[in-house]
Amino acid sequence: MRETKFIKQNQEKWAEFEESMDRMRNDPDKLNELFVQITDDLSYSRTFYPNRSVRVYLNGLAQRIFFKIYSSRRSPARRLVSFWVDELPQLMYEARSALRLSFVVFVIAFLIGMVSSAYDSEFLRLILGDSYVDMTMENIESGDPMAVYKQKGAFGMSVGITFNNIFVAFLTFVMGAFFTIGSIAILIRNGIMLGAFQYFFIEKGLFWDSFLTVWIHGTLEISAIIIAGAAGITMGKGLAFPGTYTRAKAFQQSARRGIKIMAGIVPIFIIAGFIEGYLTRHTETPDILRGLFILVCLLFVLLYFVWYPIIKAQMGSEATRTDTRVPPDRKQELQFDRILSGGDIFAGVFVFLRKHFGALALASGIGALLYIALAFLPGDMPVVDRFRFPAGAWSGIQEIDQFFRNLGAPLLPLANTLGFAAVGTVVFRRLLREEGWVQVAIWTAFLKLLVPMGVFAMLLYFNGWYLPFMLMALLVLPGLWGYISLRDGRNPFAAGSRSLGLLLPNFSRGFSLSLLFLLVGLLFFSLVNTTLSWFYLDLFSWVVQLPEDAMAQFSAIVLTFISVWVLYLVLSMVLVSGGLLYYSLIEIQEAPQLRQRIQDIGLQRRIQGLEKE
Repeated sequence: MRETKFIKQNQEKWAEFEESMDRMRNDPDKLNELFVQITDDLSYSRTFYPNRSVRVYLNGLAQRIFFKIYSSRRSPARRLVSFWVDELPQLMYEARSALRLSFVVFVIAFLIGMVSSAYDSEFLRLILGDSYVDMTMENIESGDPMAVYKQKGAFGMSVGITFNNIFVAFLTFVMGAFFTIGSIAILIRNGIMLGAFQYFFIEKGLFWDSFLTVWIHGTLEISAIIIAGAAGITMGKGLAFPGTYTRAKAFQQSARRGIKIMAGIVPIFIIAGFIEGYLTRHTETPDILRGLFILVCLLFVLLYFVWYPIIKAQMGSEATRTDTRVPPDRKQELQFDRILSGGDIFAGVFVFLRKHFGALALASGIGALLYIALAFLPGDMPVVDRFRFPAGAWSGIQEIDQFFRNLGAPLLPLANTLGFAAVGTVVFRRLLREEGWVQVAIWTAFLKLLVPMGVFAMLLYFNGWYLPFMLMALLVLPGLWGYISLRDGRNPFAAGSRSLGLLLPNFSRGFSLSLLFLLVGLLFFSLVNTTLSWFYLDLFSWVVQLPEDAMAQFSAIVLTFISVWVLYLVLSMVLVSGGLLYYSLIEIQEAPQLRQRIQDIGLQRRIQGLEKE
């Protein structure tokens, strides 16, 4: 294109940009878009008109836009102040109906706990557990009803309580993804527990002492949990009531708002944990001081999270929250023709997961059913004793090995081999379809995958001190092995040799991915196993009355199914990463795409997105 034609074609756009720059000074996103367009024109002019005035003009225009963008950036300190002064109050105002609902649900549940304890003396033990009730009774008889707050060191108690409260709040928030029902259910459970606990001391004639002791930290702690419930309800409303948005976009927007609210209450939990660890234990403090402290905490919560947001809204203040705006649709595609970093492969796994989550969840469920059928076949060991499910979010991680090696279920290697192969068949056939490769028949894929998945299952079965190191180093190897067998049409043994030949010279890539997905797997398992599972089993036991033995067997089977389903779902992600890693390793060692691009040199007729003259 000649210079005169290039200028004539774009001069109106450049003039419009110059006029609109001042109007867009406070809109960095628009300035960034403007900067991209101008730099595109500048790049073209540098290529074809390097010594002409149009290049100088565009270079100056680009510099002006660049300086405006960076002059509009806020410093981290200013952003932090803006979050607490403007953004969080506005989010709380927008979530005021969710906050009201969360508060009402918690109060009603609290009253239910008190009334139920009053009418049923065994209700307290059902909710709080025999050990806690017996311990509290012993403390009352010894003359120190609140001794439970003095048993540990102040620092250790503060840290433990803080992390536990943050976890409970995070769980309350995350469960809002179940159309807000999950958050409401956890609020009900916590409210009932608190109500039963409070009535226990009322019944013993210790209401005032318990009130001043519990609520000196509980004012902030319980308020933050109620706000976490509001954040979960806010997130769930986007999914349940999307309005004019698509359900996915509405959920994305509401989830971001909920996360911002959760970030705002983390300091509250830290302060509450400090108070419970260092101050609550001093029950000898005069009642008037403890009462005033509770009142100050209550006024802080009401002022900042209720009244201040309303005042800000009445004043017409509205903070700019670019992070809660719904971004435009951008089609994400898997990359098969270039070398990808570990982070790119990790992101690609979630792109694949987003497209095929239903199929992967179903395949993991089928694999888990196969596992259950073989794991609970009649044997000498009772059903309830074959798998252990300790209480606590992280304690279950210590028991993961029982799903691969278990004396009570000798057929586990076969169960895992079949389950792994079933998951791998679905994963690899869909990954091949994404690439546009020749599809492999289901049974052919399943039979070919029995060898690599069987080897993986046996390594997990004969685990020893080496297993953690093997998983960190070679977790992606089964996926790479199986994918090569299907894509290249090799027999499983030749594919295994090929996979080692590709992976070992590039060990660091495999190691980083293996370590990353090992951590992701532990996180998923710790979140879903035991804590969420026991929560829903408790709800089930409240609704459906089964004999104690039948309920124990039912719980063992359900918890095993959920645990294995989660493990297989994480396995599907690992297998996808192995398949995507294949293309990077092939490109590194054999460079087929690079050779193809070299052959295409001279055939391309476009430069900078424009046709050559």
